[in-house]
Amino acid sequence: MQVYKFGGASIATPDRLQALMPIIEGNKESLIMVVSALGKTTNALEAIVAAACGDRKQQAHELAHVLELDHLDYAKALLNDQVYADAAKALNVFFTELQWAIDEATADKYDYSYDQIVGIGELLSTRIFAFYLQQQGQNFEWVDVRDVIRTDDTYRDARVDWGYSQKQAEQVIGELLKAGKNVITQGFIGSTADNASVTLGREGSDYTAAMLAAMLKGEGVTIWKDVEGLQNADPKLFPNTVKIEAITYHEVIEMAFYGAQVIHPKTIKPLQNNGIPLYVKCFLDKNLKGTVIKNEVNSIFYPPLIVLKKNQILLQVTTKDFSFITEDNLSELYRIIHGLKVKVNLIQNAAISFVACIDNKEDNARKLIEALSEHYDVLSNENVELLTIRHHTPEIIFDLTKSRYILLEQKTRHTVQLVMK
Repeated sequence: MQVYKFGGASIATPDRLQALMPIIEGNKESLIMVVSALGKTTNALEAIVAAACGDRKQQAHELAHVLELDHLDYAKALLNDQVYADAAKALNVFFTELQWAIDEATADKYDYSYDQIVGIGELLSTRIFAFYLQQQGQNFEWVDVRDVIRTDDTYRDARVDWGYSQKQAEQVIGELLKAGKNVITQGFIGSTADNASVTLGREGSDYTAAMLAAMLKGEGVTIWKDVEGLQNADPKLFPNTVKIEAITYHEVIEMAFYGAQVIHPKTIKPLQNNGIPLYVKCFLDKNLKGTVIKNEVNSIFYPPLIVLKKNQILLQVTTKDFSFITEDNLSELYRIIHGLKVKVNLIQNAAISFVACIDNKEDNARKLIEALSEHYDVLSNENVELLTIRHHTPEIIFDLTKSRYILLEQKTRHTVQLVMK
């Protein structure tokens, strides 16, 4: 059994969706397709959340109506009249769910309201896709993944109840596969024990694909993107990037930890634990080789793997009474940082000071500085950049830092991190 994950870009238009058929038809094994929302739908739904939670219900309903018409037009471009009529009825269930979610949305339950609204995008896209597959004679069944993935109620970043979800995956999806059916379902969403919708946080669709592969003993997961495969750096930021044909789970997790927009560690974990390879391939040309990620690769040589995080703040925290930064102070600092859910990208401490590089998310950064300032002196450098290079060489460090002012450097055998102005 294979799991294919298609993101929003791959189905952004009806033509794009139709162009995926050779990929789907070319698979000769049982197939689970995990599909994201159409194109920019999630952005549109987030605008609806903002309006609904901002006492602008009428605007939210108007935006929802536009979204409905867009999806109906999309479906009409793909489906014949009879199938379209059936699809419109099925989509109306989710349009109604969206209207209810808007009516119930409140600012004091923003995260809950967000999940009830934003999760509708994947349900709409997969329902349309399922009708098209059936129209084309493909043996697919649509599954509401909320009947499979059970989570806690940490809205916008829900934690999965693995045991319950695996039983559901086996009973709901596994039985369909045994009956000779293929399955199309949603990424990114799940539900609580009370049947409230949740979202799974960053890269949630990739995570769903990985979970289903692990729970159902899949042979591989393929994430279809609009790029040839993983690059050693973001080609939008660096010229002359190199495609990586094979890389280990360990290296990808390292890159993700340092901020690369590659594969999220939570996606890697169930695959690595079960020895399931992950392929990153291009939906624009299925014949391109792409990248494979697995436990071991034949070559241990990698080009320098480069990650640049912009819009950072470098904080220097110093004890007011000139006492050492020891375990007690470190414990308190970590407690404050953890309590405010601040992601720390680099840490260094000296005798009486503690240095941290964090994302410059205005509210979080301000709250952290205020909390730290109650007991410590805090200095900050704003608008700095954090450069991380795995498998660094003197030449690549020089090339990427020339004409830059280095505020902080940390170097190990494999990795160098530099905070720069």
